[in-house]
Amino acid sequence: MTEPGTRSQNLLSWKLTTNTVVAPEERLTWPKTVSIGLQHVVAMFGATFLVPVLTGFPPSTTLLFSGIGTILFLLITRNRLPSYLGSSFAIIAPVTAAVASDGASSALGGLVAVGALLVIIGLISHFAGVRWIETLMPPVVTGAIVALIGLNLAPAAKNNFVADPVLATIVLVLLVASAVLFRGLLGRLAIFLSVAFGYVLALVLDWIDSDNDYIDTSGIADAAWVGLPDFQTPTFDLGVLPLFLPVVLVLVVENIGHVKSVAMMTGKDYDDTMGRALAADGLATMLAGSGGGSATTTYAENIGVMSATKVYSTAAYWVAGAAAILLGLSPKVGAVIAAIPPGVLGGVTTALYGLVGIIGVQIWVSNKVDFSKPINQFTAAIPLIIGIADYTWQVGDLVFAGISLGSIAALVIYHSMRVIGGWRGTVVPDRS
Repeated sequence: MTEPGTRSQNLLSWKLTTNTVVAPEERLTWPKTVSIGLQHVVAMFGATFLVPVLTGFPPSTTLLFSGIGTILFLLITRNRLPSYLGSSFAIIAPVTAAVASDGASSALGGLVAVGALLVIIGLISHFAGVRWIETLMPPVVTGAIVALIGLNLAPAAKNNFVADPVLATIVLVLLVASAVLFRGLLGRLAIFLSVAFGYVLALVLDWIDSDNDYIDTSGIADAAWVGLPDFQTPTFDLGVLPLFLPVVLVLVVENIGHVKSVAMMTGKDYDDTMGRALAADGLATMLAGSGGGSATTTYAENIGVMSATKVYSTAAYWVAGAAAILLGLSPKVGAVIAAIPPGVLGGVTTALYGLVGIIGVQIWVSNKVDFSKPINQFTAAIPLIIGIADYTWQVGDLVFAGISLGSIAALVIYHSMRVIGGWRGTVVPDRS
């Protein structure tokens, strides 16, 4: 299984190495590989379990499909691309809106639609490359869309924060402090550490002052240690589908960015794998939506683990995927996660949703978008206001909310100004 010449014949083959830097097609000894794999589980866990908690989906179901999706991703990318598929924060706003208007099953239908569109984009990209995506969505557009999705969630963070302002403030302060005080893996686990501390603090406060319900743990004792999670089938409602269309754009941007990051770290060319990666994430999202899980995306947290350890072996991701599946098959774990107090969520999401918005700004900065040009000013400014204020427009049964309208506005404004301004000679688009 470790002979270098067998890799082309056996998908699950890695060359055993003792090098400090471990390539994707290599592995350390299995005990060390398992150790690295479990680090990937810890790295993804803090963000992955928060998404179902915030959307009301069963955490165990999401963990199960996260593990299955990761293994599916490794298979489709031919075991070449080391990546973990965790929950995407881009779906929180549309899922919350869909659940409120038409129920959880309609939100799952939206996720299946997102996955299907991502598969189509992946197939096109596999044969035609990704240049057409970069032409359709230049950095100023993608930055605006990502930013408005994060900032649109500000009211949701506030609602949780005011449920217990003291606990939320403690968690928020600890989150910021953890990011500054700790280096390496611990620094990247700031979200997980702050949530865990807030959880324990709520338990202590509940024990000291039993008259106030700081945390509801009633469901934990009754949950079984081993069992299948709660599954739910999707329904498809045309009225909620527009809510989910911008999510496709964000998942495309996230996946391409993460694949490029892995390529830079490993020194390998993954251009021919980009389409497979997009299609794999699409299939994983379709599968999750079909059973009650959250949409998936390649995770920057796990890229951070590779950066810290210099171990890029895909074998570690097989371990991480298997571990996530095992966690998903424990209702007890799901019940513990579901009991996270709203105040704890309010503290962590105040920072987390803002960070999603900042990723959009980072896209502008890293691509040197010139905001002295009107085409870039209006492409960013108008969608941000539409998204933050959550403008809504209804056409028959179709409801276009702030994220949908803002994303459409970014695309229409940019390309309209580019075409008309190019014709008039008044606009020189920023294509950096």
